[in-house]
Amino acid sequence: MERAAELTDPVDRFEQARAAVYQNIFTRRDVRSQFLPDQVSDVVLSRVLMAAHHAPSVGFMQPWNFLVIRSKAVRQRVHAAFLLARAEEATKFDNEKEEQYRRLKLEGILEAPINICVTCDHGRAGPAVLGRTHNPATDIYSTVCAVQNLWLAARAEGLGVGWVSIFRTAALQNILGIPTNISPIAYLCVGYVSHFLDKPELELAGWRSRTPLEKLVFFDQWGQDHCEWSDGVVQRIRHIQERERQGAIAE
Repeated sequence: MERAAELTDPVDRFEQARAAVYQNIFTRRDVRSQFLPDQVSDVVLSRVLMAAHHAPSVGFMQPWNFLVIRSKAVRQRVHAAFLLARAEEATKFDNEKEEQYRRLKLEGILEAPINICVTCDHGRAGPAVLGRTHNPATDIYSTVCAVQNLWLAARAEGLGVGWVSIFRTAALQNILGIPTNISPIAYLCVGYVSHFLDKPELELAGWRSRTPLEKLVFFDQWGQDHCEWSDGVVQRIRHIQERERQGAIAE
């Protein structure tokens, strides 16, 4: 009897955790405006970093590093680099969109108590990496998996995370002392927040809305949105989206 319970226990535990996993995914937000000054403990920070380090990576290359930044002086220099890059990006939009862009809050570099720069070492596993031969960008893809792990773990800890991508790469490398052969992949603002928004901030601001999933799913061939077995999948997708609009989590 004890042996049977031991075998079924992992399944039971995952069944119990399923709703929490989906809630974590659906309520994760790119945080810019709600950071609190409260410090993040070493215990919590270490758990989040360990979750990131357990991300999948092609050929088990583990190309990531995590540069944790608490120094206000360093964050001020990073913020100045952001402002320059933001001014450049604003000119890419036309008229009304540019005005809206300039009103948006796009980072929490100075407000968040911790910044983390996640980098990719393209030579980490040597010149030949299992699974990378025909797609050299898999080291970047793997690093992004680490970013997602970090983000979801942070959400489970009640931490907000904001990804700031508006930088010139060379400027960020210079400020943080990152070698030119190492790529900064994500600059993250991390900290406790006053609240998590019900919807993504850019959606609430009217910048973009979430695309219905059924418009993004094809079956068996590119561009084929219907086949003899697809109706059930599409119906369930629409059901989940309707439940989400009602404030419920996926079933």
